[in-house]
Amino acid sequence: MVTESALAPLGPLRFRPILKDYIWGGRELERLLGRRLPGGTIAESWEISDHPNGETPVVGGPWDGATLRQLLNTYGTRLVGRRNQAAVDRERFPLLIKLLDADQWLSVQVHPDDDYARSREGDLGKTEMWVVLHARPNAEIILGFDRPADAQELRVALNRGQLESVLHRVPARQGDVFFVPAGTIHAIGPGLVLAEIQQASDVTYRLHDWGRKDTDGKSRPLHLEQALEVADFRSVRPGAIRPAPLAGGAAERELLVDCPYFRTERLRLDGPAYQADCDGATFEIWALLSGTATIDSGRGSIDLEPVSWTLLPADLGPFEVRSSARAELLRVSTPPGKKGDRHPITATESETCVPGAL
Repeated sequence: MVTESALAPLGPLRFRPILKDYIWGGRELERLLGRRLPGGTIAESWEISDHPNGETPVVGGPWDGATLRQLLNTYGTRLVGRRNQAAVDRERFPLLIKLLDADQWLSVQVHPDDDYARSREGDLGKTEMWVVLHARPNAEIILGFDRPADAQELRVALNRGQLESVLHRVPARQGDVFFVPAGTIHAIGPGLVLAEIQQASDVTYRLHDWGRKDTDGKSRPLHLEQALEVADFRSVRPGAIRPAPLAGGAAERELLVDCPYFRTERLRLDGPAYQADCDGATFEIWALLSGTATIDSGRGSIDLEPVSWTLLPADLGPFEVRSSARAELLRVSTPPGKKGDRHPITATESETCVPGAL
């Protein structure tokens, strides 16, 4: 039996996306991002995933074709870091990275927190964030309530077909960032392409699906009772994140979200290399949004492709990100543990884990 200490060290990792053909998708991942897609509607591309509903395989290198789960089970905290021992114990990589193409409205939906999801679904809760990569004119999302409401008022609005009267619509433009804690009722509107960073969960409760039918002519199921149980009625008129500037390093950096599940920065690099270190505490995930960039480490280099994602193992050590022209990137990691094994965000935590006003 090969011990973990005897395993060959991992360098930067790429994965082959898993595509989802939900009915609200389109073809913008091909038109805008140059992705090669099969025919038909493509709604989501799961870029880095260890969820049973879509496990992404490694592309290239000695682990070519292996799934993220196989890497996690083999390398443990060398892959995910000391902060994520619970993920090793659970045998589930803690985050799921997606691209979404909304050609129609997604359902009005809500996700449960960890406690509810574990007890009812045997899954994790789902707190997520979105970065808008493309937006048609007048694109918008639904996020939270437009005014204070309670479960009874929401039930009445649903029964009367007046759900939209209590929901908050928010304009969405390229570059906007939205934070969606578990319990926040939401929907993504048509004309939006998003990058989504979320807990590794696939639990969704639909309240409303715009009266549409699936390809078999059937209505998709709703989950009204579960949705009413998990909805956070304190989420009134939230909006886009106001990023907070970060000091240090060669890049222009801003903090987008720092919550118990993930920390996401946006960097703009133009000139000197940005130097950092995967010191064993957490993995990092990098995405190139525009321009060109290369990640160099003692375990090899990798050229980042536009709107693609690279996983840096927690024990990678020092690395640098270089660009010969101005580049915009996302950097995702997991923060130090808060209240043990990644508890759901409370109202108090949500005020402090996201910079600026929601």
